[in-house]
Amino acid sequence: MKNIVRTAAFALACLLAGESANAAVVLRTYEYFTLSGRTAADLDRELSRRGPQIHKTGQRHPGATQMRFNTKVKYGSDSKSCRIVAADITIRARVHLPRWKQRPSAKPDLALIWDTLSADIKRHEESHIIIARTAAFDMERSLKALPWRSNCDEMKTDAAALMTKLMTEQDAAQVQFDRVEGKNFERRFERLLIFRIQREMEKKKE
Repeated sequence: MKNIVRTAAFALACLLAGESANAAVVLRTYEYFTLSGRTAADLDRELSRRGPQIHKTGQRHPGATQMRFNTKVKYGSDSKSCRIVAADITIRARVHLPRWKQRPSAKPDLALIWDTLSADIKRHEESHIIIARTAAFDMERSLKALPWRSNCDEMKTDAAALMTKLMTEQDAAQVQFDRVEGKNFERRFERLLIFRIQREMEKKKE
């Protein structure tokens, strides 16, 4: 069972991903990869073999989220100046999550560990989407706040430079999130597992 925890602790990283109120639009799709096994060792091996592979590192992970930012900018101009009158960003997110084939017939202790782990993997991936959606909202706002330029070619150059800067910052925020999550995983997982055990004990008392 410890192997599952260790695998997830070092593998909680994902592709650039990308929720807050009043933020940009996010379109999600979910894809599942199936794990097959009866023991903790089986699941540990299956996660290492079947988890989504991150191209940058070549490593496999318990979950991953692929993101694409689609930006639409509308320019308005007159004879003397050009400005951005609308900026809308849609994030298309494809989330990859594990599904355990033998979960319905699993032993209670292993099932409890798996349920805790799989829920935390999903929360982690959804958090990446929240980070990206918040960043996209800031991008929309920043684009519309750009000062007027004498022509739209200059305005487009400014917009492109700003987007490059903000996307770099968004990427860094995602990496930092993974770093913090990985460092705190074991402590967080233990706390989540204790909570689930207590909840199950309370259910039995009812």
